[in-house]
Amino acid sequence: MSLTGTPFLYTTIALAVIALVLPFVLWTRTRGPKVLRTALRGLMLLFAQATAITLVFVLVNNSNNLYDNWDDLLGTGNHVQQAADLGSDGTGGIAYRKLPKVRQTFSAADGPSMGAAGGVRVTQLKGRVSGVDAEVYVWLPPQYDDPAYRDKKFPVVELLSGYPGSAKAWFGSLHVHQQLEPLMRSGQVAPFILVSPRTNVIAKADTGCANIPGTVNADTWLSIDVPKMITDNFRAQGAPDGWSTAGYSAGAHCAAKLAVAHPDRYRAAISLSGYNDPIGESASLAAQSPALRQANNPYLLLKKAPTPPRVSLYVSGEPGDGYQAGVALAQVAKAPTKVHVVYLPRSAGGHSMALWRPQVPTAFRWLTAELSHKPSGKQGHTGPATPHGRSNAGSTPAELASGTSSRAGGARKP
Repeated sequence: MSLTGTPFLYTTIALAVIALVLPFVLWTRTRGPKVLRTALRGLMLLFAQATAITLVFVLVNNSNNLYDNWDDLLGTGNHVQQAADLGSDGTGGIAYRKLPKVRQTFSAADGPSMGAAGGVRVTQLKGRVSGVDAEVYVWLPPQYDDPAYRDKKFPVVELLSGYPGSAKAWFGSLHVHQQLEPLMRSGQVAPFILVSPRTNVIAKADTGCANIPGTVNADTWLSIDVPKMITDNFRAQGAPDGWSTAGYSAGAHCAAKLAVAHPDRYRAAISLSGYNDPIGESASLAAQSPALRQANNPYLLLKKAPTPPRVSLYVSGEPGDGYQAGVALAQVAKAPTKVHVVYLPRSAGGHSMALWRPQVPTAFRWLTAELSHKPSGKQGHTGPATPHGRSNAGSTPAELASGTSSRAGGARKP
């Protein structure tokens, strides 16, 4: 039975109702010695508590798309077939653009909201370069099948989830396709192809979207294998001008890092409540050593770049949860790099889907303007120059901005 399926949800509801009714029916009808009666009543109470907790978990999981299946929940799934040392550029010397075309079969994705706005499709992709084998979800804009656009290639946005988090989350919880479809039809937002690949490819660990020889090549999976598959199967624009990233929480860190690290593959990134130092996620594999932390910190990548990358970043966050990271990026950015920082008050919704969901239309309008080279408002950081109050979790604003916070202070829930 699927973890996120309707049958499992209805089963947990039924069990919770039964657990609630049992004590009323059997409490005074139990027979036998006192010890036995006490034990049976105790079991009924435990059953009621267990079913209630299970039901709450299922509702929260379905709402936030934290775990997609039982393997994700139990930590038994591993989507890495191999993790060769692919070098600094993540290609291992492979001329991946000259590899034979990747032909994929797609099917309708299941789950809440997946059938809305024309429907989301899914495929299982075996990354030829990265060695990752995982699912990729794709949504096509309303113009894609319009005869008037039959010769047009479309820009692409790669959507990255948090940790833990399902690749479905952008569609199932943030309703990105449902929010953007009418805006695309009216011309307020460009007709983007939305692509959501699995980012959590190792059990009980956040890859940090990094390449770690012998462990995982998550960067290559996201920035090489997935884009090649999309351009081989859809009328997608080429990199970098037609490609962008977007993420929330750990996915926001990945979105900014991928864009800054690979300006030859991406032109822009949307970062919602992200962080710069990989240690911002305590389970990040990219935080295991100082060298990995530095190599996957977009702040340090920008600061040390011999040539400023031509990328645009949209960074939003509350004080202590993304805002300082954005300000830090803006402070070290040099033209042609652009950083647009949006300050959100602590009352805006916290580190949750409730905060990120309403930002989707605004962020994608910004992205549309950036890719079309139209003015999208004042650049730099917006809102007050300093946040109202200190950051939470024991890290100072300066620490979060520069990426020097402690593991405990920098940790953020997905």
